[in-house]
Amino acid sequence: MFSREHKRAGLHEKLQLLRSITNSHAMNKASIIVDASKYIEELKQKVERLNQDITAAQASNNRNPLPMQVTVETLEKGFLINIFSEKSCPGLLVSVLEAFQDLGLNVLEARVSCTDSFRLQAVGGENEEQSEYIDAQVVKQAVLQAIKNWSESSDEQE
Repeated sequence: MFSREHKRAGLHEKLQLLRSITNSHAMNKASIIVDASKYIEELKQKVERLNQDITAAQASNNRNPLPMQVTVETLEKGFLINIFSEKSCPGLLVSVLEAFQDLGLNVLEARVSCTDSFRLQAVGGENEEQSEYIDAQVVKQAVLQAIKNWSESSDEQE
């Protein structure tokens, strides 16, 4: 009897722990497990996206010796985009702004420095008329592609 109650209490404790980790609001065992499975799938997708980012960054670094840092964060209504390079990058700002335009992002606020280094911090908001949803990953890929295109075109001009 004691061991059965002990096992049941242990199982209940583990389910509650699983419920809290996965942010599940379910009350029964099956629903908690389903929520945990969904949570695991979401984590797998995030890992896959991160692996793609790493691969893209490594490929970009192999082709482009210019060290560039790009981060995109999701805000309540839009994105915070940060781009930094230790070197000046004439023409890069235009390429990045064209990428924003192609995505349908409006630049709501921006700070740019192009003197000895290149630094762009921009807040971009989605165009209200745009029907499809854009996430931070799409914005980052578009910015990285703009940087790659700019780098290739500036290499050709040299």
